[in-house]
Amino acid sequence: MSTCRLHPPGPRPDAGLLERCRALPTSILSDCLARSGGVCGVHRVPGGGWPRVAGPALTVRTRPGDNLVVHRALDVAGPGDVLVVDGGGALDRALLGEIMARYAAARGLAALVVDGAVRDVEGLAAGAVPVFARGVNHVGPYKDGPGEIGGPVHAGGTVVRAGDVVVGDADGVVVVPHERVAEVVAAGEEQVRTEAAVFAHIAAGTWDRSWVAAALTEVRVGPGVVA
Repeated sequence: MSTCRLHPPGPRPDAGLLERCRALPTSILSDCLARSGGVCGVHRVPGGGWPRVAGPALTVRTRPGDNLVVHRALDVAGPGDVLVVDGGGALDRALLGEIMARYAAARGLAALVVDGAVRDVEGLAAGAVPVFARGVNHVGPYKDGPGEIGGPVHAGGTVVRAGDVVVGDADGVVVVPHERVAEVVAAGEEQVRTEAAVFAHIAAGTWDRSWVAAALTEVRVGPGVVA
């Protein structure tokens, strides 16, 4: 019998802040995190028409290619959770497929994020729960363990803790530390307003581009030019 280390539940974010997170693109949120927080290499399964999602992370660390503890995490997860699976980025075996995604949807999970491979892409795309993964492989997983649920994990270059807010959309996944959600959301909303003003200037032909030339020292090259 394998060991599963089970940590206490993480903090639960304010429902209002979560709703505001869902209104912000991942690109805006990562900009407001000093262009960090991205789960690099993990993208939404193509074909799914899901809206942007946001929810608290329930973290899972598993031996690459093994999903026994991922199954257990689905039983532990609560409605609205985003399951974040640290599979070591391995792509030689899928860690979940349509059966597990259907069960996750029945449990009310908000999304599944897998730093590893998934399978049954057509079924996943037609399902009710958004799935984000590093890759696809039809080869199935082992079910031997061991693993860990609720501890800090490493996914796509970012540390994710239980209770951190995970936001996913067509651009990928970003993780907002739970203690910074209010700050980052406020900054993101301000950036949205700033970009809306830029869009208006572009449409009107009045966007000031002088900052580009001011940031560069241009050196002319070509025939007859003395450097």
